[in-house]
Amino acid sequence: MEKRRIAILGSTGSIGRQALDVIRQHRDLFEVELLTANNSSELLIQQAIEFDANSVVICNEEKYREVSDALAPHYIKVFAGMQSVCDLVTGDNIDIVLTSMVGFSGLESTVAAVKAGKTIALANKETLVAAGKIVMGLAQKHNAHILPVDSEHSAIFQCLMGSAGAAIEKIHLTASGGPFRTWNREDIAKATRAQALNHPNWSMGSKITIDSATMMNKGLEIIEARWLFGTPGDKIQVVIHPESIIHSMVEYADGSVIAQMGHPDMREAIQFAFSYPYRLPLDNRKLNFAELGSMSFFAPDAEKFPALGLAYESLEKGGNMACIMNAANEAAVAAFLQEKIGFYDITDIVHECMSGADFVADPDLETIFKTNETVLAKAAELIGKASCRKTF
Repeated sequence: MEKRRIAILGSTGSIGRQALDVIRQHRDLFEVELLTANNSSELLIQQAIEFDANSVVICNEEKYREVSDALAPHYIKVFAGMQSVCDLVTGDNIDIVLTSMVGFSGLESTVAAVKAGKTIALANKETLVAAGKIVMGLAQKHNAHILPVDSEHSAIFQCLMGSAGAAIEKIHLTASGGPFRTWNREDIAKATRAQALNHPNWSMGSKITIDSATMMNKGLEIIEARWLFGTPGDKIQVVIHPESIIHSMVEYADGSVIAQMGHPDMREAIQFAFSYPYRLPLDNRKLNFAELGSMSFFAPDAEKFPALGLAYESLEKGGNMACIMNAANEAAVAAFLQEKIGFYDITDIVHECMSGADFVADPDLETIFKTNETVLAKAAELIGKASCRKTF
C-alpha cells in the first residue's frame, strides 16, 4: 500500500494517543500531517516533535504562543481555534482524517472534511448521533468514505466484508455492562464519580467512561450503527458480554451469525481504518482460545440503565431528537464529573430535555447547531435544580 497521510483531530486524547502508537509501529506506511488538541499544549508539542507533523492546531487560543514558540525551531506550522481545524482538514496533503474529538465539538470539523471528500476514520460517534442523516448525505454527495473506529462498529464493518451484499437480519452490539453491571439500582443511585470511572475492561476518556457506566454509550452506538449501516433501530440489539472478547456480531437471514473477536484494544480498530482494505501486523495481545475459557451473554436491564430506552426513543422519533438527547447528556455527564449531580440525575435530565425541547422533523445543519445550543442552556437550568437537591 502507498503511504497514507493522516490528520488526527484530538491527538492528546485516548484515541489520539493510541492512533499515534499505531503510526509509531508503521512509520513507513503512515505520515502525520496534522495534530489538534483543545488544551493539552505540552503533550501536543511532544507529539508534534516526535512525529514531525506538518501543522498543529491548539484550539484554546490562549495557548497559541506557548505552542508556537516551542515548535518554531522545528519548522512546524502552528494555528489556533476551531476554524483553523476546519480549514486545514481540507488540504490536499491529507488522505485520512481521524475524528477523535470528544462530543458534539467534533461535528463541525468532520463536516468540513466530508465536504472535502476525505476518508474519515470516525471515532466521534456524536457526529452521527446529532446529524447522522445530514452527514451521511454529505458523504455520498462528496464521495467521502466513512470508516468506523469504535470497536463495535469496526467489528460490524468487518463482519459485513464477506457478506457479498446480503441483507442484515440483525446487528448484535455487545456491551461490557460497565462498572455497575452487577449492582442493584439502589446502589447505582448512590454511585460516586470514582466508582463510575472504574471501567472493568476498557481504558477510555472520562466522558465516554461515564457514558459506559450509564450505558448511554451503547445508546449512542445504536444510533451510529443505524446511519453507518443503513439498519433500522428494531434490527439493532444490545447484548451484555462482560468479557469484551466479541466486539459485535451480524446475523443474516439464514440464521448465520458472524462475529469479530479480539482483546479489548482500540488500536486494532484504529489501524484497520488507517490501512483498509489491508491488514497489517500489530504489536498487541493475541487471543489464546485454549486459555480463554467461557464467554457469557445476557440482556441489559432497562430499569437499571434507562439510557438505552431513551436512545431507541430518539431514533424512533427522528428529526433533531437524537441531537437533543446528546446535548443534554453531554451537559449532564460534565456536571456529574464535577460532582454537581447524582448518577441517575444524568438520565433524568436527558429525559426532561427530550420531553420539553422543540422538535424539528427535518432539520438542516444550522438547526442542529441551534438545537445543541438551546438544549445545553436548558440542561444547565436542570443541573442547577438537581445540584440543589444533591446530598453531599
